[in-house]
Amino acid sequence: MAAGIVRNGLQLMASSEPPTGLIADNVVGFARALRAAGIPVGPGAVIDALNALRLIDIGNRADVFATLESVFVTRHEHMLVFAQAFDLFFRPAEEWKNLLDSVPLPDQAKPKPAPASRRVQEALAPQQTMQAAQPEEQEIRLSVSDHEILQKKDFAQMSAAEIAQVTRAIAQMRLPQAELRTRRFAPDARGLKLDLRRTIRASLRTGGEIVDLRHLGRIDKPAPIVALLDISGSMSEYTRLFLHFLHAITDARKRVSVFLFGTRLSNVTRALRARDPDEALASCTSTVEDWAGGTRIATSLQTFNKLWGRRVLGQGAIVLLISDGLEREADSKLAFEMDRLHRSCRRLIWLNPLLRYSGFEAKAQGIKMMLPYVDEFRPVHNLSSIEDLIAALSAAPMPPRRDAIRPAA
Repeated sequence: MAAGIVRNGLQLMASSEPPTGLIADNVVGFARALRAAGIPVGPGAVIDALNALRLIDIGNRADVFATLESVFVTRHEHMLVFAQAFDLFFRPAEEWKNLLDSVPLPDQAKPKPAPASRRVQEALAPQQTMQAAQPEEQEIRLSVSDHEILQKKDFAQMSAAEIAQVTRAIAQMRLPQAELRTRRFAPDARGLKLDLRRTIRASLRTGGEIVDLRHLGRIDKPAPIVALLDISGSMSEYTRLFLHFLHAITDARKRVSVFLFGTRLSNVTRALRARDPDEALASCTSTVEDWAGGTRIATSLQTFNKLWGRRVLGQGAIVLLISDGLEREADSKLAFEMDRLHRSCRRLIWLNPLLRYSGFEAKAQGIKMMLPYVDEFRPVHNLSSIEDLIAALSAAPMPPRRDAIRPAA
């Protein structure tokens, strides 16, 4: 049997040998890591990969990458996870040791992690670490008191492990669709309106005699949701976790529009529709240029009312405004734009993390100007507040207000 070779970080057997030994161990271990990272890889795909590696130059890293990707990756959203897993798995042993042993301090400057990188590193962690963490995870899941603490704990006070648990809990949330009655009709056996055209057409089968009456019923659709999220420095942590919630409900409700604003307004609706949540949030943060910067609520609302109001606020939309209301330039312009937004939608819900304080009072000038034009004022700082929001959105839709006007042009 030919000796193993090491080239470009790949320690594999020569391509002339059958798929056994070190090459098979590497491919099987890599397939297990992909499954742990969320990519479905079955035993059949492993056999196909071993057979495919016999037909290429096993010492060429690019050829091995392309071969394994063509076998293991079947969906576009898995390509990013596969690339990161391949780079981490097939590297020299000394680089692995430096990767796992180096833990940067919190005050050290570190590059921004790539999308899904945390999930890939956890999947490629040593088995001893994975096994040691399982009892703690089971204990957390089985402990009612810990679950209650996590439900009530403020997002800004959570550790990295707690934020990971909250993210998984938010990803499992589903928003029951509160149906909104429209003016359109569709065939319905229990409808109250007679469908004359379909009735006459059906009578042709019986020589013109009307035997079966066809009916029409109203079409019920879920109300569109429009989210305006503040990404200033004081709101960045709450906004990031609320984006996970919007990503979870976007899978079930396609009529969700998301806008981020700090000093300017950015539409991230298309970026948030990516299947992978890490990739979706990374795309959102890369789209905006003023993340964790200043706040200009009035200017952002003016841009939304002028450019996007007519497009997304039709058909009785529900607007979720996530902001602390700390506007730098609070003047009559802010009140005018809030009034315009309030008149253009069916329901305006303001989610403010400052409501987590029991002694909260609307003393800031921006909050005083915005509050009169809000239908509901709710907190958004923990899991319980998000669950209360789901219950509110799932309730029967409110009747249209008499002061409502058409969306801004």
